[in-house]
Amino acid sequence: MCGMNCNGPGRVRIDRRRFMGAVAGAAGFAIVGASAVRSYAANGRIEVGFVGLGGRGNLIAGMMAKHPAYQIVAVADYFDSVAQGAGEQLGIAKERRFSGLSGYKKVIAAGVDAMFLETPPCFFPEHVAASVDAGCHVYFAKPIACDVPGCLSILESGKKATKKQRVFLIDFQVPTDEFNSETVNRCREGLIGKIGMLDSIYCDEAFADPPKTATIESRLTNLIWVNDIELGGGMLVNAGIHAVDAALWLAGARPGSAMGASRVVNTAHHGNTRDVYSITYQYENGLIQNHRGEHLRNTHEFLCRCAAWGDAGFAEIGYMGKAWARGNKGGYAGGEVANLYVAGIARNIDKFAKCVTEGNTANDTLQRSVDSTLAVILGREAAMRNTVLTWDDLIRENRKLDFDTTGLKI
Repeated sequence: MCGMNCNGPGRVRIDRRRFMGAVAGAAGFAIVGASAVRSYAANGRIEVGFVGLGGRGNLIAGMMAKHPAYQIVAVADYFDSVAQGAGEQLGIAKERRFSGLSGYKKVIAAGVDAMFLETPPCFFPEHVAASVDAGCHVYFAKPIACDVPGCLSILESGKKATKKQRVFLIDFQVPTDEFNSETVNRCREGLIGKIGMLDSIYCDEAFADPPKTATIESRLTNLIWVNDIELGGGMLVNAGIHAVDAALWLAGARPGSAMGASRVVNTAHHGNTRDVYSITYQYENGLIQNHRGEHLRNTHEFLCRCAAWGDAGFAEIGYMGKAWARGNKGGYAGGEVANLYVAGIARNIDKFAKCVTEGNTANDTLQRSVDSTLAVILGREAAMRNTVLTWDDLIRENRKLDFDTTGLKI
């Protein structure tokens, strides 16, 4: 949908040639029968429609082009030059390269098995609903939406996909790492005892935020949209969600309320996001989570971690660094979480292919992704209002964030 840059969390630039070599050797999945999906191409691959071919979308599409389970057969991006460039690179027929706001409809109409969506999150609710209604499997990015109505729409679409026996996967990377996963499992087994407090942190160098133009077209590129709450959710929702999601994973629950404060430090901004956050979440069982975030170009670079303090031990997980735990009754040495931006994507597209080909529609990323996105929206709203806001009140408000598409190419 939009041209995005290739920088992952922390704006660590990824060399496409470097990761493509690694992906080329990734193991594929055996195709177990056409009955497991809506249809297959003659070569036995899952036929994919890809929407949003900027930085991250282009990266994932390039990885899929080397994956034995997939064949991308139609593409769309709001910007025609992006759609044409990606289509040329991927070998897509010219009549199957689409652009404009309605390009995704043309991709669906091409009769694909699965839709991969890598647009600004403001478009996800509409695109996901249309994809599910058309009977497609769906893979898309986080956050799932920018507001409560969008999250509830995604939840409804995910449940509908499950009823239709379609795969529905949201691409979070932290849960794919084996050291993160085992650390959480050990905590669930009681290694650190009863968790009393969680501490999550997310820092990065922020994204470009140039002056606005007559339409929002200029905001739909190079991650500029992250600066606009109605388009990308803002910094906390779009980026800080990685650390908050890790906290919810460790807690095994969602928070009941949030309070905090936020501010704008960068005076050369043009969007409406805050760039510094301090939030305290409280869970129904009394568990406390402190979340801190800053998105300033101050040379600190990327940091995304979550620590858990229990009455018998301590644990850490994250997007980088060491995932491990220690307690009064022993510990888990864990290991370094490495190259997660690319490795996590690779694991998720492998998982998606396996679920499609094996007919596994458990769709275990749905509820967690809805809860995590609502949690950061709760934190964003509580901090911007500088008040205590409960989960129930947030849902009850059901406030929709509108954005103006006047003047955009349909």
